[in-house]
Amino acid sequence: MDMPAITEAFRTRMGEDSGLNATLKFDCGDDGVVVLDGRSSPNRVTNDDVETDCTIRISRANLVALMTGKMDPTMGFMTGKFKVSGEMGVALKLQRLL
Repeated sequence: MDMPAITEAFRTRMGEDSGLNATLKFDCGDDGVVVLDGRSSPNRVTNDDVETDCTIRISRANLVALMTGKMDPTMGFMTGKFKVSGEMGVALKLQRLL
């Protein structure tokens, strides 16, 4: 799955009101970023590299694995498949979108 497909999948999952009430960025390095803005009304998903409440540094392949259920979020974090910086509580709210 490429970044435009990932971005569109998150747009569908977020809908107009995700209940996230925060901003979160998936930073996939050279592949780009996906930013979930749960504060805007309606919620937005962009590829703009902006400051967010929480940033998850993850490879594109691992992000796809999270989105498709092939990687458990807790195990992925504990085994270093991705790193979380900023407000950890925001990352925990993300489970309902995965």
